[in-house]
Amino acid sequence: MTPISTRTPDTPPAARRRSTALIVLCLVQFMLNLDDNVVSIALPTVRAELGFGFAGLAWVVNGYILAFGGFLLLSGRIADLFGRRRVFLCGVALFGAASLFCGLAQEPWQLIVGRFVQGSGAALASPAALALLTLLYPGGKERAKAIGIWGGVAALGATLGLVISGMLTDFASWRWVFFINLPVALLVLVVLPRLVGESRTETSARVDIPGTVLVVAVPGLLVYGLLRASETGWAKASSVIPIAAAALLALTFVAVELRTAEPLVPLPFLTFRPRAVANTTLLLFSASFYAMAFLLMLHIQTVLDYSPFTAGLSYLPFGAGILAGMAVSSRAVRRLGERWALVVSLLISAAGLVLLSGIDPSDSYVAGILPALLITSIGCGMTLPALTVLALTGTTEENAGLGSAVVTSVQQLGGAVGLAVLVTLAEQRRTTSGSLDPRQAATDGFAHALTISAALVALSAALIATTLRNTAPAETD
Repeated sequence: MTPISTRTPDTPPAARRRSTALIVLCLVQFMLNLDDNVVSIALPTVRAELGFGFAGLAWVVNGYILAFGGFLLLSGRIADLFGRRRVFLCGVALFGAASLFCGLAQEPWQLIVGRFVQGSGAALASPAALALLTLLYPGGKERAKAIGIWGGVAALGATLGLVISGMLTDFASWRWVFFINLPVALLVLVVLPRLVGESRTETSARVDIPGTVLVVAVPGLLVYGLLRASETGWAKASSVIPIAAAALLALTFVAVELRTAEPLVPLPFLTFRPRAVANTTLLLFSASFYAMAFLLMLHIQTVLDYSPFTAGLSYLPFGAGILAGMAVSSRAVRRLGERWALVVSLLISAAGLVLLSGIDPSDSYVAGILPALLITSIGCGMTLPALTVLALTGTTEENAGLGSAVVTSVQQLGGAVGLAVLVTLAEQRRTTSGSLDPRQAATDGFAHALTISAALVALSAALIATTLRNTAPAETD
């Protein structure tokens, strides 16, 4: 089978290969997002078998986030310069090898190192995958539909990660949480080169070395400092110094990029209004929803006393709601226009978070959590595809990898900020609750964090309404 170029016209065979390529790219994104949280439920078992201390155990999760968030922008630029397909396949291969290493780990340090390498592979593959998809579907309705499918599958990966983790841990071994990635990686390495041709920017530009060092260091230090703050408190030097250093290096990065002839991230690319609004909204949205997912899973296990596997199953309706939201997302954009479709979807998400924040320790899952969870997930499913399309507005073959990397990096960093800040606020409210009932105190902390999450999402809706120019509603089919 002859690979198709990202610029090939839509003949029927090319259209079929393009659809198959979309399935393969979605499968990889499903795998990468699954590994964002697939280890969460397995951590107690990992701790017992490998002899982790409590602080060390946190790095099984944090190592992946640090590497993924820290290398995304560099990876997107490398993909643009050296070939999106090549970089994507290298990332998948690295991710698969690291998964095997993690599954075979016999010592705590081996698992932590493996998770860092896994995150690096994910950082290489994810922006290249979205860039390939963006170029395969160059614009209009088809691109919106493809990105909607891609974003929905990615969200399902994050949702099903909890279910799969609980099932594998209970019925097989925690090691299969990592081994399950191997057949997917092998399939992709064999199939994708037959479906998608190579694409790269047609310039002789070089990698901006100072910008590269800074763009890796800034998110890495920021995420590290925020994660340390969530563990040790905001006033400790171990959290203050990295966050302050990240802020200083961010200013240095701006100064360097303004003086560089071939910058890693051209500042006009970031300040273009639709992309700037979309990425700011995505940052706030991701902060809210990463924290919501973490806190809800904790609430279900500690307050409702569900087992890990049952807790994972209880999150499945969230995935169903995302699918339902995806199904109406592009239709809402066509009927309402981009701006008002996003405002409506964000307000639905905020309403669901407000309902979740009102639960009581005596509420059952079906009566107290499920209705709010469904509303929240439908709003999420409606929001993410439209927001991703907006964030990629105006990207070309020269900067598709960069645009995709920015989107994914914003999601990861927003999630890290949300976890660090909102989980810390939830814990502070729990300890100062004054309730003698630990279940009530935990619920108070959960509700406090979700109230703030709802406010952030509502703020996102206000940002879209006041700063984004609406597109005219399209003709319905």
